[in-house]
Amino acid sequence: MTSKTSNRPILIVDGLNLFTRHFIANPTMTKKGEPAGGVMGFVKALAWLVDDIFPSKVVVVWEGGGSARKRAIFSDYKQKRRPQKLNRFYEDMPNTVQNRNWQVATTVALLRFLPVHQIYVENVEGDDVIGYICKYRFQNENKIILSSDKDFYQLLDENTQIYTPTGKKYVNTDIVLEKFQITPNNFCTAKALCGDPSDNVPGIKGVGFKSLAKRFPELGSLEDVSISDIIKEATSRRTPKGPKIYQRIEEGADVIKRNWKLMYLGSSTMSASQIKKVNASFDTFNPKHDKIGLLRKLVGEGLSTLEADRLFFTFSSVLKT
Repeated sequence: MTSKTSNRPILIVDGLNLFTRHFIANPTMTKKGEPAGGVMGFVKALAWLVDDIFPSKVVVVWEGGGSARKRAIFSDYKQKRRPQKLNRFYEDMPNTVQNRNWQVATTVALLRFLPVHQIYVENVEGDDVIGYICKYRFQNENKIILSSDKDFYQLLDENTQIYTPTGKKYVNTDIVLEKFQITPNNFCTAKALCGDPSDNVPGIKGVGFKSLAKRFPELGSLEDVSISDIIKEATSRRTPKGPKIYQRIEEGADVIKRNWKLMYLGSSTMSASQIKKVNASFDTFNPKHDKIGLLRKLVGEGLSTLEADRLFFTFSSVLKT
């Protein structure tokens, strides 16, 4: 656990989330004629935020191939996702999977020339690694999570904000409470009841954030409300002619408990060796600042429109104390 030593925040990046956003929507090409929107958009967005917030550290967390433990809890977890719709107007596009893999690998390679800490833990979701980092590694540090994923709302507190590239805005505890009438500390409990269609996780029929906030206003308090508390309260309020929501919650108790295990971010679905790998990556990280290597990589991949001098200058701020 780290004590707060500086007001400069740690920037924690949901790598795949940021990359995918630009891979889908950004039609930029390399000088060799290869689609490179994922690389270009990722690096430019990251550089802009580094310049804006002047972080003390930049940590990019990459997806580790999904969580084997979560799939064991629910085999349909994150299955049947809709295919990505690409914003592509040019013809003769190269193999999408091949190009996507090249863009991810190129993004990772470029960041290695800069003082950016990258983490990849096999068979662990990047979300859980970020949850662990926020709750345990840097619990008392100022943090900004770069992601458009609302799953991270549960991590918000006085030391943690989210920058969402979708709305180009910062999200804090007050904004979440105002929008949902539910506090971030109870967001995972609420989501376990609502479900998450994007992850193929069904919730309780007819239950949404508005109905929960109305029937269980305690979810808007600073006190932690567990799923057991909600189920117990629903059981006590259930009447033959009363609102169906209480009956459905009581009867769906097993689904709610399963959903919470899937949605809670932290170390609960990480093994001891996986946690050790995360900690070791921080303990052994040696920031690099290789301008020549960065320039050669950009030119070699046809990405010289990403100005090496500007990137080098921007990320050099991370090394300043």
